[in-house]
Amino acid sequence: MTIRVLVADDQAMVRAGFRMLLAGEPDIEVVAEATNGLEAVAKAGRFTPDVILMDIRMPELDGLEATRRILATRAAARVLILTTFDVDEYVYEALRLGASGFMLKDEPPEQLIAGVRTVASGDGLLSPSVTTRVIREFTRGHRPSPPAGLDELTAREQDVFGLLVRGMSNAEIAAALHLSDTTVKTHVTHVLQKLRVRDRVHAVVLAYESGVIAPGDAAAGTSPA
Repeated sequence: MTIRVLVADDQAMVRAGFRMLLAGEPDIEVVAEATNGLEAVAKAGRFTPDVILMDIRMPELDGLEATRRILATRAAARVLILTTFDVDEYVYEALRLGASGFMLKDEPPEQLIAGVRTVASGDGLLSPSVTTRVIREFTRGHRPSPPAGLDELTAREQDVFGLLVRGMSNAEIAAALHLSDTTVKTHVTHVLQKLRVRDRVHAVVLAYESGVIAPGDAAAGTSPA
């Protein structure tokens, strides 16, 4: 199945770069480009992409509001924010609005391609080089409270949740808890359902906001497997 991608960025060179990068992948197709947020919203509705690569700072409508509008009408859309360090606060807000994750624009090409596939598969993605910084900064001053659904988790699901939000992949969790990969995947699914979050990214945000993880603890990673 081909992953349909919309690239939204006001810089022509950036859009061209992503198109060239993704054009070499047999399972990925760039179906549209947008030069601003309004165009991104319109083309997301017209072309129904699976993944939207969204810049934050764009004219007419920024990527944050564009993300909100797109997800308000197409909840299944997967928005991957492309950013630099100087817009971290907007990235955090985008995650809270339902974006599926973020990456730095200067990540290695293979990581960007893998990121598109990760997000398209229905999982979330956090760039490990900026995750701790973002979440530490924007949960500062927040009064923690237990997340809804936490008391519904079994003891084993709580173990899995604790390792998941510290960035462990399913394989690493399986090794740490002496479980099979299949069993871990089942536990992860149940954890996300009970906590009412759409993917691992939002489980991490929830964990920091609720105090399950304190700033300074191990960072969350990117691997979904």
